[in-house]
Amino acid sequence: MNWEAIVAVLTVLTVLGMLALSKIAADLILMAALIFLLVSGILEPNEAFAGFGNTGLMTIAALYIVAAGLRETGAIQYITRRLLGQPTTVRGAQFRMLVPTAALSAFLNNTTVVAMLIPAIQEWCKRLKLPPSKLLLPLSYVTILGGTCTLIGTSTNLVVNGLLQKNGFPELGMFDITGVGLVLLAAGGSFLLIFGNRLLPNSQGITEDVDKVREYHVEMIVDSALEGKTLALAGLTNLGYGYLAEVEHDGELIQSPPHDFVLKKGDRLSFIGAPRCAHELRSIAGLQPANEAIQRLAVAHYRRRLVEAVVGPEFPFLDMTVEECDFLGYYQAVVLSVARGGKDKLPDKGLHSRIQIGDTLLLEANKEFANQFRFRKDFLLVSALEDSSPPNFKKTHLALGILAVMVLLSAFEIIPILEAAWLAAGVMLITRCMNAGLARRSIDFTVLTVIGASFALGEALDKTGAAKFMADSLMSHSTMTPVLALILVYIMTSLFTEVITNNAAAVLMFPICSAVAEQSGVSMMPFAVAVMFAASASFMTPIGYQTNLMVYGPGGYRTLDYLKIGIPMNILAGCVTIPMILIFWPL
Repeated sequence: MNWEAIVAVLTVLTVLGMLALSKIAADLILMAALIFLLVSGILEPNEAFAGFGNTGLMTIAALYIVAAGLRETGAIQYITRRLLGQPTTVRGAQFRMLVPTAALSAFLNNTTVVAMLIPAIQEWCKRLKLPPSKLLLPLSYVTILGGTCTLIGTSTNLVVNGLLQKNGFPELGMFDITGVGLVLLAAGGSFLLIFGNRLLPNSQGITEDVDKVREYHVEMIVDSALEGKTLALAGLTNLGYGYLAEVEHDGELIQSPPHDFVLKKGDRLSFIGAPRCAHELRSIAGLQPANEAIQRLAVAHYRRRLVEAVVGPEFPFLDMTVEECDFLGYYQAVVLSVARGGKDKLPDKGLHSRIQIGDTLLLEANKEFANQFRFRKDFLLVSALEDSSPPNFKKTHLALGILAVMVLLSAFEIIPILEAAWLAAGVMLITRCMNAGLARRSIDFTVLTVIGASFALGEALDKTGAAKFMADSLMSHSTMTPVLALILVYIMTSLFTEVITNNAAAVLMFPICSAVAEQSGVSMMPFAVAVMFAASASFMTPIGYQTNLMVYGPGGYRTLDYLKIGIPMNILAGCVTIPMILIFWPL
């Protein structure tokens, strides 16, 4: 190897070591490596920054926006509440979670799916009285497996497909890898169902202790979407953060109604629970806040959230009831409930009691409320509940329709996936499924930076001849057949992805497997698909895949927990994937 190739290899090894051992952010490490390769003259500017114009990268950015639109319209809650159900065992809960999660992750970025489903699974576990540790790591694993079923299921697939296009190879279609992905999903899902309960810890994780927080009394009105359903079928009997105290039905007040009580449009339901209970109720299609002022607030402020505010000495409406003060006009917020002295319950839901200093108000307000009033003496303390914006259920079916059209346009090759994804993102904005500010915030620029910068490392290995040298060394052994080379490429990629990002592992291995395929005189496609699946098959460590890290705290896991279930999962994935690749793409 010449000096440029040696420098390129040392740069890659340095990046691998820093990603595995240091606490420096991955995007900073990779951008530093890109700048070094640029300044050293190994790469030209157009080569160093070419990754940021990769079609796979731009598709991922668009899919972040599409996923945000689905989350904002309650489409995710709509799907999960109908499919998760009320199982009574851990294995039953894992099975009910497997299908909808895999289906969602096949068409949405799996990182986004896990972010949306973690709170839903936590609430579900509370209702079912199951430890979240039995479900959250399987949630991460199932999204990884489901993401391998389509081209857009994971960013790794899109990145490798973009590399195929760039290097003149035939690109993959939406469902070209589905056969391999479905077999892997079936094998991995079966393993989780059979052995998951025994291999996973019994931990409650980091959750809010409802018994130690303030209790509020929140009223909701039933609309036509829940009419004729029982309380159990509507999901109102086992809430994660509260309970149903009474129902006002045809003028009659029913205390602690039975689970088979049938709801009627216009019924007034009274719930008692933690602050999160109000958000949980707002996420159920068919329930509307009893306070009509919220409807006026909804028109004035597209983005709202729940806020707790402790009344201070300069609060202008002291000794007045909530009905007497013009809270909406003065603060652009609506009082949902009032708590006094921790868990002490006020009569009449607190709304008819006179407000005193120290009372805690549960508000629905615009997103700037907390910043505006945090340092004023109206309130002693203002605390916003994160991710508590109410879904826009009126747009749920529209958002699901946009997703379906995007998939169909790409699946039938009417337009490429890049155009289909950006078209769907644009329609989400035009139809007000989300606003422009949320669209900007939904794009994870850190992930995009990591992916874009990692292309420079792969380009350096390819340009300097380092990748060809490694491939030649690999194939120089007389016993090294193309099949053995494919197995070795899979193993190397799988090990890389456990210590660095999955996308970086795929980009680094691509030029090596390209050179191996050329040296062997066989098709590049089975090697590219092997890199796709191996880079996604990261089950052994929390840092190997972002979704594994996301469930680490909420599930109360330790690194040993990942090794216990992840090592057999990795071995199983390799044993299933490689033979299936050879069936679909023979060498």
